[in-house]
Amino acid sequence: MGTKNSTQLQVKRCEISQLRKIVRVDMMNGMEKVPSRRAQAFMRWMEANGLKTKRVAITSGVPQSTLASFVQGVSQSLKGETEEKIATAYETTVDAIFAGAINSQSKRQAPLVRIIGRVGADASGEVILSTGHETWDQAPPAFGTTSKSVALEVRGHSMHTFAEDGALIYFEEQKTAPDVDMLGYPCVVETEDGRVLVKRLLRGSAPGLYDLESIVGPTIRDVRLSWAAEILAVVPPRQARRIIVRAEDHAA
Repeated sequence: MGTKNSTQLQVKRCEISQLRKIVRVDMMNGMEKVPSRRAQAFMRWMEANGLKTKRVAITSGVPQSTLASFVQGVSQSLKGETEEKIATAYETTVDAIFAGAINSQSKRQAPLVRIIGRVGADASGEVILSTGHETWDQAPPAFGTTSKSVALEVRGHSMHTFAEDGALIYFEEQKTAPDVDMLGYPCVVETEDGRVLVKRLLRGSAPGLYDLESIVGPTIRDVRLSWAAEILAVVPPRQARRIIVRAEDHAA
């Protein structure tokens, strides 16, 4: 009789233990998941840089599901090596991203620069602004750029001596007449017949005429220009891939 009672008591204790586990799980499931302080700092950093978890995942190689769990509060932390991987991909520090450090590049960051089109070689070998490819892609400002700066994305290898495939070319969208200080340097220019080209600007045979030295193809002689803009910066492809904010990713 005593053995039977002892067995029943053990069963009841086991049932109570299982019930407590079920209640504990239900309570956990019902609790609102709050992102950790490091996750909140990470989200502020992404917002300041115009990034989404999808873009960070692509750039850093960290699974998007891992980042999503982190920012949703499902996971309260990332592995140290994961944080390092993200910081390395964006050439900054772990503290700048996950601790909101004062030296973070995201603090009071300047507005993003519009990428207004792509440049590549046409059939005649001229480097020309592509038409019909207007995008809403953006990129952070480069050193020396201003609030009026825009960028072109290089497509193809026609400009390999100046800018490789995937590079970004920054210039001022001011559309003013050529300046004597631009002579001898690569510029973005628009001819009177509406062609937008990346050429080295040279003096023509008469006032108001210019020679446009091609990066590929022959030099264009004695043309009149509607405007010319000095190139302010060229960001190499590897760095450009890390910083470009694609329109589809920004909306994701």
